[in-house]
Amino acid sequence: MTKFLNRFLAATTAFGGLQLSAAAVQPNQRVVLDLSTGNLPAAVSATQSQLIPSEDGLRVLLDASQPYSGLNLTPAEPWDLSGSSESALVFDVANHGERSVQIFVTVRDSNGASAVRSVNIPRGFDGSLYYELSSQSQQFDAGMRDTPDPWEIDATRLIWMWGSQPTDFNLSQIANVSVVAHHNLFDKAFTLKRLRLLTDIPYDESQFKGIVDKFGQPAKSDFTLKVKTEKELRRLAQMELTQLKEESGPDDRSKFQGWKTGPKLEATGYFRTEKIGSKWALIDPEGYLFFSNGIANIRMANTSTYTGIDYRDDSLRIIDPQDTTPEDSKGMVKASKSVTDTAFVANRLRYGMFKGLPEYDDPLAKHYSYRRESHTGPIEHGQTYSFYQANLERRYGDDFMEQWQDVTIERMLDWGFTSFGNWVDPAFYDNQRIPYFANGWIIGDFKTVTSGFDIWAPLPDPFDPKFRERARVTIDRIAKEVNGSPWCVGVFVDNEKSWGRMNSNTSRYGIVLNTLMRSSFESPCKTAFDLYLKGRYKTIAALNNAWDTKIDNWESFAGGFDLGHENYSEAMLADLADLLQLYAEEYFRIVNGELKRAMPNHLYMGVRFAHWGMTPEVVEAAKKHMDVISYNYYQEGLDDSFWNFLPEIDMPSIIGEFHNGSTDSGLFHPGLIHAADQADRGRWYKDYMNSVIENDYFVGAHWFQYIDSPATGRAHDGENYNVGFVSITDVPYQDLVNAAKEVNETLYQKKFGDLEK
Repeated sequence: MTKFLNRFLAATTAFGGLQLSAAAVQPNQRVVLDLSTGNLPAAVSATQSQLIPSEDGLRVLLDASQPYSGLNLTPAEPWDLSGSSESALVFDVANHGERSVQIFVTVRDSNGASAVRSVNIPRGFDGSLYYELSSQSQQFDAGMRDTPDPWEIDATRLIWMWGSQPTDFNLSQIANVSVVAHHNLFDKAFTLKRLRLLTDIPYDESQFKGIVDKFGQPAKSDFTLKVKTEKELRRLAQMELTQLKEESGPDDRSKFQGWKTGPKLEATGYFRTEKIGSKWALIDPEGYLFFSNGIANIRMANTSTYTGIDYRDDSLRIIDPQDTTPEDSKGMVKASKSVTDTAFVANRLRYGMFKGLPEYDDPLAKHYSYRRESHTGPIEHGQTYSFYQANLERRYGDDFMEQWQDVTIERMLDWGFTSFGNWVDPAFYDNQRIPYFANGWIIGDFKTVTSGFDIWAPLPDPFDPKFRERARVTIDRIAKEVNGSPWCVGVFVDNEKSWGRMNSNTSRYGIVLNTLMRSSFESPCKTAFDLYLKGRYKTIAALNNAWDTKIDNWESFAGGFDLGHENYSEAMLADLADLLQLYAEEYFRIVNGELKRAMPNHLYMGVRFAHWGMTPEVVEAAKKHMDVISYNYYQEGLDDSFWNFLPEIDMPSIIGEFHNGSTDSGLFHPGLIHAADQADRGRWYKDYMNSVIENDYFVGAHWFQYIDSPATGRAHDGENYNVGFVSITDVPYQDLVNAAKEVNETLYQKKFGDLEK
C-alpha cells in the first residue's frame, strides 16, 4: 500500500467515520431466569425434547429423530433487556455428554424481530456463553459474517448466523428465547443453569484495528497453525513435499479412482450411472464402481478480501454484458500503474484492519486484484488482496501456481479423495490423474422471476428465448474447456437458487404467486402460466369457481392478479403446484437440452439445491431432466427426518456442499456448522461422510471448501469461515486430513462391499 495512504490513515482521528469513546464502567448483571431450583418454571417448554429439572440445572435431552429439538423460554410478560449500549444475554451451561452439540439461539421481540446466533458446546464444558444484544460494534458493517469479540469477558461468544438487524429490535420487549439443535445425527444433551443479563460492558475500541497480520492470519490471537515467519512457511512446505513423495493414497483404485478390486461393469469410456440392486452408483469410464468424494472450490477466485481502497479511475469497473462468468468466480484482475495512482481510502474501517499490506512496488503486490461488484457488505467495488496466493509465493517461489497445482493434486490422492468437487479451477481439467466436475453459470440480460426471498439473485425466466441463448453460450464455453475429456464426470450449472420454502404455501409457491401478479405483456413466464390455465379451465368462470375468486375476464387475469391470502382452495393449491413444476421443468429442459447437444457424454449434475430453498415440485421436475440430483446440505449429516423423500424420487443423488469449522483456528467465524475444535472437526467429518456412504441413493459428497475464507471476509459476501482443509497459509489441518484418510481408506468396501464381484 502506498506510503501516502499509510500517513493518511495515521493522521485520521475518527475510526470508521465514528468517534469511539471508552467505556468507563464495569459490567453489571442480574439473573433473568434461574433454572437450578429443581423446578420447571412456567416460562419453559420443550421443543421435541425431554426436560429434566434438578438443582444442578435443567437437563435438556435432544431427540435426534426430530429435525429440531431443544426448549423455548416464553415469559408471561416480555423481558426488559434494555438500558445499556453494551449488553449481553449470558447462558450458564454444561455439557456432560459424550458428544459436542451445536445449539442455535433465537431471540424474538414482541414485534416479530428475531435473530439467530449459534455456538458449539464442547463435551466437558461447564461455563458461560453470551448472546450479544447491544454493542457499539453493531454500528459498523465490517464486511464480515462475524467480527472479533467486542468485549473481554469470561464467556464464549455465540456466533452471528442470520436474522433481523440489531437496530430492528425492541430489547425492552423480548417475548421469546429458543435454544434448539438442528438435524442431529445422535441423541445429545446439555444442561442450562441460568440466564443472566450483563450490562455496561467495557467496549474494546481496538476491536477492528490491526486484526490481520502480513500473512492474512488473525493477528491478536495465537493458535496451533499460526505461522510466524516466512522461513517457517518454507520449512513447512518442504516437509510436506517430502512427505507427499513418500506416501500414496489407497491402493484399490482404478485409473479413474474407481474401485479396482470390486465388480467391473460395462465400460463406455465416460462416467455414467447405474442402479445395482438397491444402490445407485457412478461407473467410471473403465466400468469400475465409483463414488465421488472430493473437495469443492479449489481456485483463487474466492481467496481475496477488500482492503478498503478503491480507484478514482473507473476503467476496471466496466462489465461486459456478454460475460459468462459472474463476479464471485472471477480470477485475479491486474490494475495498471495509471489506475493504482488514483487509489484512495474508500472505507477506513476496512483499511485499518490490515497490518502488513505490501507497497505497490513490492513483489507481493501482484496479489492485489479488483472486484467490480459485491453481493453483500459495505463496499460495492474496490481493491482486494489474496493473502493465500501471496503465501503460496512465499512457500514455493516464482513458479508458485504450478507448484500449487501439483501439490494440490498430490494432496487429493494422498488423502484418498476420488475426485475434485464443484468449482475447481479449469487449470486442473487436464490433469489426467483425478476426475473433476465442470461448472458454469447462466447469466445475462434475460428476464427474471422471483420467489420473494431471492438469497443470491432473482431466478431466470426460462420462457424468455434470451435464456436459451445465454444457456447455449455458457455451455459451449464449458464444452470447449472440457474438450470431450473422459476425466470430466459431469457438469453443474447454476447454484442454490431460491426455488421456494416449505414453511408456508405463500413461500412454497412464491415463484408462481409473484409471477401471476405480473402482466403477460412483460413476462414470458406469466404468458406460459396464462396458456396453461386457459387450457385447463377454458372459461374464466370455471377458474373462478375452482379458485374461489372473482376475476372479470382472461384479459384482466393477463394484466396481473394478486391472490393476496393464505386461504387457498384445494384446486388452487393443485394448480400452483402444477405451475411451479411447469416453470422448473422448462428451466431444466433447456439446460439439459443444451448440455446433451454440446456434451452428450457427460452427466448433468443439476443446480445443487440448497435444503432451505427447494420444494417437492421442483425436485420432481429435476428428476425428469437430470442425470444426478445435487443438494447442498449443511447439517451434522444425513438425518432421516429430511431425506425421507429419496425412495420416492429414486434417483442418484450427490451432496454438493457440506462443511464444519471451529474458532480454535483463530478465525472469527467457524462456518455454518460448528465443531468444538480441530479434533472435533475430524469426528464430525467422519460422521457426515458415513451417513452419506450408508445411504443407497447417494453417489458422492463434496466438502466446501479447500481453503479457509479470508479472516476479514471474502470480497463477494464477507464469509470468513474456518472451513478449509488448509489454512490461509496453505498449511493442512491434520485432524481433518486424518479423518478424510480414514474414511477414504475403506470407502469402497463400506459403500459397495456387499455387492458380488
